[in-house]
Amino acid sequence: MMEIKKLPDAEFEVMKVIWHSEIPIVGNTIVEKLGIETQKEWKLQTVHKLLSRLEEREFLQSEKNGKQRFFTPLIKEEDYLQYEAQSFVKSHYEGSLLNLVNAMYQGKSLDEKDLDELQEWLDERSKRDD
Repeated sequence: MMEIKKLPDAEFEVMKVIWHSEIPIVGNTIVEKLGIETQKEWKLQTVHKLLSRLEEREFLQSEKNGKQRFFTPLIKEEDYLQYEAQSFVKSHYEGSLLNLVNAMYQGKSLDEKDLDELQEWLDERSKRDD
């Protein structure tokens, strides 16, 4: 399996559109959906450059059919988000999930509902590992 690398923000926006679309998807549709989701105007030339970079990084593959190029993701959204989360915890919290949770708790980012969900998740994981 190839090594996943962090995506720049613009390329990540393009990938989110692709991951949440019917596959394969054409460049013009990506431009339209980017405009709707980000509420910014995206130029076709810019999006095509980003798509080209994503192909080079092996996040996408494309196939030309007539005048249109169809894009298909090679990396699943779940895999990329898992990579991002692990990378974030490693670089910002010394690889400790506990340090991350503590920082969120101290910063009042976690409420009682969040803590209950976390406890439920831990209990479920504990049962599964037994």
